Amino acid sequence: MPNIGPLELAIVLIIALVIFGPKRLPELGRSVGHGLREFKSSITGDDKDDEPRTIENGVEEAPVEAEPTPVAAAKADTEAQVRAPAPSRADVPPASTTGKS
Repeated sequence: MPNIGPLELAIVLIIALVIFGPKRLPELGRSVGHGLREFKSSITGDDKDDEPRTIENGVEEAPVEAEPTPVAAAKADTEAQVRAPAPSRADVPPASTTGKS
C-alpha cells in the first residue's frame, strides 16, 4: 500500500475546495476537528462534562436551568394538547338524519 504524499494531499484538498466551496470549507474543518477532539476525549475518559462545576471557594455550583425556548414551549404545549382527553361521543349532539336543515 503506497504512502500518502504531498501531491495526493494537495489533490484531495483541491477536490474538497471545488465540492464544498471556500465559505463552507472552514466550517467543515472546524466540525471535523471538534468531532475528533470529542472522540479522543471520550476514548481517554477526559470528559469535561463529567466533572461538577465549582466556584472559586470550592462549593459545588448547581446546574443552571435555562428558560425554555419558544420551540420547546410550543412542543410542550402540543404534547399537553395531545394528552388532553378527547370529547366523548356522548357530548356530541346527534346529526339530523332527515336531511332538513
